[in-house]
Amino acid sequence: MPFFASIDDAVAKSAVGRWFCLEASGSKKERIGSRFSNELLAGLTTWAAMAYIISVNAAIVADSGGTCVCTDSQSCVNDRAYLACVAEVRQDLITSTAAISALSTFLIGLLANLPVGLAPGLGLNAYFAYSVVGFHGSGMISYGEALAAVFLEGWIFLFLSLIGLRQWLVRIMPQSLVLAVGAGIGFFIAFVGLSPHGLGVVGGDTVNFVAIGGCLPQNFISNELPHYCNGGVLRDPTVWIGIFFGGILTMILMMYRVRGAMLIGILLTSALSWPRSTSFTYFPNTEAGDELFNYFKRVVSFRSLTKVGNALEYNYRNPRVWYALCTFLYVDILDTTGTLYTMAKFAGLRDPITLDFEGSTMAYCVDAFSISMGALMGTSPVTAYIESATGISEGGKTGLTAMTTGVMFFVSIFFAPIFSSIPPWATGGTLIVVGCLMIRNVLEVNWNYIGDAVPAFLTILIIPLTYNVAYGVITGIFTYVLLNGIPLIIKTLTRGRVIPFNYHRADEWIVPPGGILPPWM
Repeated sequence: MPFFASIDDAVAKSAVGRWFCLEASGSKKERIGSRFSNELLAGLTTWAAMAYIISVNAAIVADSGGTCVCTDSQSCVNDRAYLACVAEVRQDLITSTAAISALSTFLIGLLANLPVGLAPGLGLNAYFAYSVVGFHGSGMISYGEALAAVFLEGWIFLFLSLIGLRQWLVRIMPQSLVLAVGAGIGFFIAFVGLSPHGLGVVGGDTVNFVAIGGCLPQNFISNELPHYCNGGVLRDPTVWIGIFFGGILTMILMMYRVRGAMLIGILLTSALSWPRSTSFTYFPNTEAGDELFNYFKRVVSFRSLTKVGNALEYNYRNPRVWYALCTFLYVDILDTTGTLYTMAKFAGLRDPITLDFEGSTMAYCVDAFSISMGALMGTSPVTAYIESATGISEGGKTGLTAMTTGVMFFVSIFFAPIFSSIPPWATGGTLIVVGCLMIRNVLEVNWNYIGDAVPAFLTILIIPLTYNVAYGVITGIFTYVLLNGIPLIIKTLTRGRVIPFNYHRADEWIVPPGGILPPWM
């Protein structure tokens, strides 16, 4: 449209356009296809795909009990005073989740010029709440001690980023593994979109682990096993609303190159799901539905961090704090580093020679800083989100996308009742579409040599099945070292006489130019 085209041209020729390397800005690193209006639209799409984390993270971390003190041997499950305190912690965490997501995402866009969203990581928050602190504080260390471990982790990451170690770790990975991580994340995103965290097409199974889902609550095996269907699969109307309006409609709009197709699908599905008179409402006439609807009706809400703000307990003499810290470190360094690298590659920002991406040092520093700031706000480690791929798919190529997402998270602090009420089936179809777009990486994996193919395949397989990028990376690296290290030893000992079949077709492993240290050093 001429109106938007004129705005795009004006912004591109301004200082803003040159800073973010927009198309037609005249910058040496101009990013082809990046237009101001596209970036804003992509940022809204990324935010819509990530908005669920506001309520989900608050619910998970609040299960730890936060700063509430439980003296009951039964974890205070029937203690009304304690449960009221936990409810206040959850309200605090809604604010802190939106706030740290806004800060971290805005900074990575402004300083690193990357279209990536950051927020407290799923998986890491569950480990924080249920394994480290424990349900209602029944774990190995207290909530405050766990936050202190996260706080120190952030500063350790900052040091590793400044000396270039985090960047170097990804750059020295074999290319088949790097490509496999991207494809694995694509499967991961699609699986989340099909799961109860999305459309609900796939549910649990007590024998086969997963099965067809989409049944109504009365068909669950038990209240303790939600989404484990005992019949009546695919009878839940929310599944079909998500499939047709959040999925099929989005895909058709994309086929006709309608701008904002993903955002249109998400918002339309959400709007259809809010009225309580329908069978596919997000606010059913149940106790839980009433609670969600009462919160939704508040529209505007702001709560200060009275329970979780600056709740750190710097008890580093406790060896269990260091155990938690080490676990956070090794999982987070592979998870965040791998996700950031993959998102940058998906956006076309990777240097084909150095195998690094633009703004990598600053991106990792922002991530590290945000981890420590998140601890001060009372939440688990911050990480890069795979949902960033939705905005990239909408054309986001610069930090303006992330800054838009960050601004929307900031607005969400005050309108949390509205924005935390985007139902999971509204974003499920979009996640499947994005997963489809990311799978193309498998075409570039070297399937001709088993030493490259098997590690790549296991990486792709393990990431979605474990719901963890880090575990997939660890599996791939371990397998690659064994399948290529042992033949290398045999080849060396036999002076090249005994080599594997198709050895000449293996990818050559090289150390990229530039060394370990970042350019500024």
